[in-house]
Amino acid sequence: MRARLPARVRVVEVGPRDGLQNEPGRVPLEAKLALVEALAEAGLPAVEAGAFVSPKWVPQMADTAELLARLRRRPGTAYPVLVPNEKGLEAALAAGVAEIAVFGAASESFSKRNINASIAESLARFRPVCAQALAAGLRVRGYVSCVLGCPYEGAVAPERVAEVAEALAALGCYEVSLGDTIGVGTPGRAVEMLETVLRRLPAERLALHFHDTWGQALANVLACLETGVATVDSSVAGLGGCPYAKGASGNLATEDLLYLLHGLGIETGVDLEAVAAAGRRVCAALGRAPASRVAQALAARAAAD
Repeated sequence: MRARLPARVRVVEVGPRDGLQNEPGRVPLEAKLALVEALAEAGLPAVEAGAFVSPKWVPQMADTAELLARLRRRPGTAYPVLVPNEKGLEAALAAGVAEIAVFGAASESFSKRNINASIAESLARFRPVCAQALAAGLRVRGYVSCVLGCPYEGAVAPERVAEVAEALAALGCYEVSLGDTIGVGTPGRAVEMLETVLRRLPAERLALHFHDTWGQALANVLACLETGVATVDSSVAGLGGCPYAKGASGNLATEDLLYLLHGLGIETGVDLEAVAAAGRRVCAALGRAPASRVAQALAARAAAD
């Protein structure tokens, strides 16, 4: 099942949603808007712009509709938003979105604690959402969390991941992103999981989403690219993390991913320097340094120049 490294990788930027949603302090709308636009201008083909979720539980996403109304869209760039239910879809349709994402889990415990529903109940909840979105001409992307481990259950069986991924694809998701939510995966386990999923879905319908809690995200990406999967999620400046895993250090940084891919001669169509600059600006607004070694190195070089 192994294949040569792909000539081109599609990078899906999740920082403006997955990265910012757990920020403890308020993130100004202007900062989020500037971030989304800068990432699109850097050449990223997909920039997750926000989420239509309960502002009570995810206050950072409460201004998604206003952000979309003011957003200067770059031709050829997708701006997906997370939609958990029919109410969220209604808001997304009113905002004129072209793509939504639904979020499932491969762990029963995580699903119940995260969205107060079993895996089967969550899939049943997504069924009308996906059907209505597809009928309205929207594209639908699926996420599966906890594909390599759960903070409550520990190891997750690859077959369970495959079952949930296949179910999301059957609902009409054009692509299913496989997420190591707590960042415990290693290359061998990641490939084992992915090869199990590939027995049910082709590589072109799958994406990789690794967190870097144990410093294995890049190694996992490199190992999994050899299976033929050529879409990878990442977050500018390494923003984000898992609120259910103490010490989780966040998403794979887009800067680190691009440095790896470009170093391997893999095309992305993305300007690494421009992404790093966008990351520095949003981190300045948040009062922190980028959680990316590549971003830090580029910042030091820029300061020296």
